[in-house]
Amino acid sequence: MTTEQYDYARYIDHTLLAANATEQQIAKLCDEAIAHRFYAVCVNSGYVPFAAEKLKGTDVQVCSVIGFPLGAGLTSTKAFEAKAAIEAGAQEIDMVINVGWLKSGNIAAVKADIQAVREVCAAIPLKVILETCLLNDEEIVLVCEMCRQLDVAFVKTSTGFSTGGAREEHIRLMRRTVGNEMGVKASGAVRDRQTAQRMIEAGATRIGTSSGVAIVSGETAAAGNY
Repeated sequence: MTTEQYDYARYIDHTLLAANATEQQIAKLCDEAIAHRFYAVCVNSGYVPFAAEKLKGTDVQVCSVIGFPLGAGLTSTKAFEAKAAIEAGAQEIDMVINVGWLKSGNIAAVKADIQAVREVCAAIPLKVILETCLLNDEEIVLVCEMCRQLDVAFVKTSTGFSTGGAREEHIRLMRRTVGNEMGVKASGAVRDRQTAQRMIEAGATRIGTSSGVAIVSGETAAAGNY
């Protein structure tokens, strides 16, 4: 499939998660998402009410990150934040796993952490962020299988705030593990159309990026972008 055949806009979660993101920048994010018909905007939960109001009456979804960016908080805190974000207008939830628990071998705790947020989400799509740059292949497969068992909507590569972003080999591994029933989201360091195309061809069904405008216009965004 050629680049011209992809409707890139419908893959994109247009993202702004910086700690210093202003209301004006979030407004611009929403305006760009409407103009380019992106699938969703992805914001921190504190901006969910603002984004939900800006996007009211449009087809653009509001996605909120939970336990972001470390994933190291209490499970009860993540579940509460997810519930509050949904009540505030979030239509999708992206949560970060507790990587430290995984590395410690506390597999049951990792699964319970995901399950608690999954139960809160109910019919709201949940994407689980693995932070693949910190995991080996066996750990990636383990979490993907866990998410499949819990009927999670998507597995997602990265927060974009750690040591690396999406890699094609990780997307392929995640896709092989979850099969065709679940979504796979590539996030972090997807800044141009060529990279987006490679991720889609590797198996990604959603792209998390702050470079959505550059991707749909065929340009390359600044290296510092998500």
